[in-house]
Amino acid sequence: MTDTQATWLTQEAYDRLKSELDGLIANRPVIAAEINARREEGDLKENGGYHAAREDQGQQEARIRQLQELLRTAQVGTAPSSNDQASPGTVLTIRYDDDDSEKVLLGSREEGSHGDLQVVSPNSPLGAALLGAKPGETREYQLPDGGNMKVSLVAVEPFTG
Repeated sequence: MTDTQATWLTQEAYDRLKSELDGLIANRPVIAAEINARREEGDLKENGGYHAAREDQGQQEARIRQLQELLRTAQVGTAPSSNDQASPGTVLTIRYDDDDSEKVLLGSREEGSHGDLQVVSPNSPLGAALLGAKPGETREYQLPDGGNMKVSLVAVEPFTG
């Protein structure tokens, strides 16, 4: 990830992710001991337990790096209080071309779900299209199938948790 854009997180989400990171780091010796124990079982080519432990270690280290970067660049605290444009930490009421509308939180997917509120990452096609939009503006973004969809920003409000 070369983009060092800050990620907005509530204090609760930051604390939860920090706790997860601390737990993963504390678990490193356990994984290393598991790998060593499996290595002692003999032939590594046919040792499924060894390969599984190494894969677990790789996934854990990748998650540690992801969390360290996320927490390093996190903007923690109160959501923006401005209602004049879409920015991370704001709740957006949006309307699609087909007249369906919904409320979403523009923020990190690590923020988690908030009741019925879906979280849209500012780095996603929809989030990127809405970023900086003002109420009444219509933006277009690309769908996974290559088509385009228009979305209108109806309202912006601060996230209150």
